[in-house]
Amino acid sequence: MKQSFTLPLSSAAATDASCVGPKAANLAALARAGLPTPGGFCITADAYWREIEHLGLSDLVRQYAGADPPAQRRLAVEIRLKLYQEALAPDLYLDVIAAWAAERKPAAVRSSALIEDRADGNFAGQFESFLGIAGEAEFITALRACWAALWTTTARRSMAQHEQNPAQTAMAVLVQPLVAARASGGALSETADGQMLVSATWGLGSTIAQGEVVPDRIVLSRQGFVRSNEAGRKHHREACSHAAGGAGTSPQAVPAALVRAPCLKAGEATALGRLMRKAEGVLGMPVEIEWALDDDGFKLLQARPLHMKPATVPDAIWLRHPGLNGHPAGVGWGSGRAVVVNCECELSRVAPGDILVTRVAGPALSHILPRVGGVVAELGGSTSHLASLARERGIPAVLGVLDATRRIPDGAQVAVDGVAGVVRWLA
Repeated sequence: MKQSFTLPLSSAAATDASCVGPKAANLAALARAGLPTPGGFCITADAYWREIEHLGLSDLVRQYAGADPPAQRRLAVEIRLKLYQEALAPDLYLDVIAAWAAERKPAAVRSSALIEDRADGNFAGQFESFLGIAGEAEFITALRACWAALWTTTARRSMAQHEQNPAQTAMAVLVQPLVAARASGGALSETADGQMLVSATWGLGSTIAQGEVVPDRIVLSRQGFVRSNEAGRKHHREACSHAAGGAGTSPQAVPAALVRAPCLKAGEATALGRLMRKAEGVLGMPVEIEWALDDDGFKLLQARPLHMKPATVPDAIWLRHPGLNGHPAGVGWGSGRAVVVNCECELSRVAPGDILVTRVAGPALSHILPRVGGVVAELGGSTSHLASLARERGIPAVLGVLDATRRIPDGAQVAVDGVAGVVRWLA
């Protein structure tokens, strides 16, 4: 019997995380429970292994686990380049192209690794996502890049922190219609103080995930009542370029009247809160979700286990010192020496236990998290990829702190309250 390398997300088989990865499996479970998702299909982990076999890479993959670090780097580069450059196995190509031809365009093509979005590690932002894919050639390129993402330096470093390596896992790929979002973002179904939290911005949610804007911060009670709706600083948005005759997505300036205008009405936020509670029920645990809102209503784009630590009480002496407010990552409290970093080339200055103070809190900083005592950033919000990774590792973080790199003195002793969303320093 001919093997199929694709599964519609509506099928019962798509809820098998060992086949399609937890990201796709969780979405399939939500869809089968009647929650709104974009639909789409998944290219299974078997497709990845079929391509590895077709390219003659099986021996290199087996060698990786027992190799020393320099040899691992060489093997990873060789494997990654072949996945990027070589043709797909003929049977695999026919299968994925048939599924692609039936999909609505433009689409999102997203990694769904077998180790991703699990309770013991979410790997937020460590692999690849491509938005606004429309052509066949674009699709095949994005598929190859998702497979190859398993072997990048960033991914291998993150896996090593979890005592894993790319030879021990596989990459499935999620393909879905791109939601024409007027607003999107992330949300936490539970916070350290027993509330729910929604982050929102205009356009596609990648600006929040990458920590490029300060999103709206909406706090809801567990019953779904809006407690507060704090406007963010959303100076640009990411939008699909196809309507304008382009390809992929592109940043657009947000009209001045919308920069600090709320993205969601109270009733919309309440409706999203109800969806979060239903998602909790389906997955049987607190969840962190990604969502989008188009003319037809909300769509759930992702649901992963939520890592939340209990709140700790800071030393009262810090309350006497100047402070700045921002968006909490929801984890604990810590103190240390402030290291103000304005460029990635300065990250070498950060010593174990230091508090990293920076402008953009993107997932590219994930490799430094194991050695910092906390993170403060001018952009980003509570549901960015870096905030999710900080929660997972128990690192206090406050994001969206206006003028943090200018106002917090480099070298000063600072305290970061990741629950209240306050950073203070000794004057």
